[in-house]
Amino acid sequence: MLARKLVAEYLGSLLLAALVIGSGIAAQRLSPGDVGLELTENAAATAAGLFAIILMFGPISGAHFNPVVSFVDAALGGLSWRHALAYLPVQVVGCVSGAVLANLMFGASAVSIATTHRATAAHGLAEVVATIGLILIIFALVRTGRAAQAPAAVGAYIGAAYWFTSSTSFANPAITIGRMFSNSFAGIAPSSAPLYLGAQIVGGVLAVLLVRYLYPAPGPTPNAAIDAVPTEATKSA
Repeated sequence: MLARKLVAEYLGSLLLAALVIGSGIAAQRLSPGDVGLELTENAAATAAGLFAIILMFGPISGAHFNPVVSFVDAALGGLSWRHALAYLPVQVVGCVSGAVLANLMFGASAVSIATTHRATAAHGLAEVVATIGLILIIFALVRTGRAAQAPAAVGAYIGAAYWFTSSTSFANPAITIGRMFSNSFAGIAPSSAPLYLGAQIVGGVLAVLLVRYLYPAPGPTPNAAIDAVPTEATKSA
């Protein structure tokens, strides 16, 4: 039932943004001035929390929480285009709602526009790489019948990508938009967001080509971006 899937995608996207931004605010307050420690705390919380929310919503919607994942899934035949188009606004609204929730949980203004500028060529390249890696880990597992391992693998990848990419691996247009609404450690200035969004789209297109080349035959799981964690799950960040 599409309505249940949309509710799951909204709640999962909300929790994802609250997780990323809330842990960023906490890290900034608990370890002021120590950017390395702040990033470690933010990355660890995101990796662990992402694993949990994929398990939570994977059996319902596939736990995408990411328009790139949804559209790649549709391009590879695992999700209908109608559902992918329906997921998109829900994921964006969910991430914006999660940013507001995170701000409120830490006693800040409900909405504060981020001022952290991240728009350089290096950041754009990093987002292309981060997005390709995220899509490859999801669909490599799905198309080889190992989708049950996706929650842990996605959490681990995102946790690592916080460190090996200069952009700290947003790899998700919805979370990029959501993070504009919190002027915190995890925020991104609106002027920097277009570069990230464009890089994520490019990464998604390249990832489709790589998945089709490297894993041409789908595995036993037909719903390509996470249909199978104990009773199923997997996604994105």
